[in-house]
Amino acid sequence: MQSLNTLEEVAAAIVAPGKGILAADESTGTIEKRLSSINVESTEENRRAYRDLLFTTEGVQEHVSGVILFDETLRQKSADGTPFPDLLTSKSIIPGIKVDKGAKDLAGAPGEKVTEGLDGLRERLKEYRSLGARFAKWRAVLSISDALPSHYCIDANAHALARYAALCVEQDLVPIVEPEVLMDGTHTIDECADVTTRTLTKVFEALALHRVSIPQILLKPNMVISGADCPQQADAEEVASRTVSCFNKTLPSDLPGVVFLSGGQSEVEATRNLNAMNLKSDLSWPLSFSYGRALQASVLKAWQGKADNVAAAQQAFLTRARLNGAAALGKYDPSEDPQA
Repeated sequence: MQSLNTLEEVAAAIVAPGKGILAADESTGTIEKRLSSINVESTEENRRAYRDLLFTTEGVQEHVSGVILFDETLRQKSADGTPFPDLLTSKSIIPGIKVDKGAKDLAGAPGEKVTEGLDGLRERLKEYRSLGARFAKWRAVLSISDALPSHYCIDANAHALARYAALCVEQDLVPIVEPEVLMDGTHTIDECADVTTRTLTKVFEALALHRVSIPQILLKPNMVISGADCPQQADAEEVASRTVSCFNKTLPSDLPGVVFLSGGQSEVEATRNLNAMNLKSDLSWPLSFSYGRALQASVLKAWQGKADNVAAAQQAFLTRARLNGAAALGKYDPSEDPQA
């Protein structure tokens, strides 16, 4: 890997042209759901073997610049005994780490969540940096309904994201700031645009108050998209237009880049929408991906927990990584997408 001495250099390398992030930071409960979907028991060895499959895929470094790991995964090793952070670094892929402790009920706000994990965070970040991590991630979640999200919920999560980001910068880790407006619900794309705009505005106000240097961070937001149960679903062109318009109103010009979450979209939807954004002419930032399910759904289906299927699963992963790398350049071709 090229020498990355500053946070600005790490952030720029993550959003290098045609590259994005594999989010392999599923918590123990989430990875159990992923594995149970293919009837594989969620043992530590099975989790390790699955991540090893992903990280040893030949050629994936051409399209994947970084991988977000879970605490357990950061400490695990490949089949040949190489620690995962070292394996990734040897392939010029930057290791990262999920550091939040999950979304918990927000006191006094029924139905709303605030992300916890600030207690002891400085010490954990110091250890993660010593284990090879170069960036971190913290996710906040906001729901849309007739009454939600409240200003209180937006403010509480923006404050936590900013405190986290300031601590990351202090410990020489690029903070990925992830305020996710959830797709769950019947809300329209107009409602999503309104909530996303209000949320991002508050997040960047909080980052400024906490003296966080914007050129040293990355943003991992939702796309502006219709609710999953909305009768009228916006197409890729509208998603792209509304998302870019929202960003042009809210994001600082010195932000190094945006790495979208897929947020429940299918593999094809996430790729198609990203591509449509990168065909826009009014972009001030690199727009790339930080996908979990949208990079892994077909991989799990191909693998089925069987050693004989590793090559096929790795080919599925390489295909999705390549297609999303192309979408980050506005060069996605649906005719080359087996899922389309």
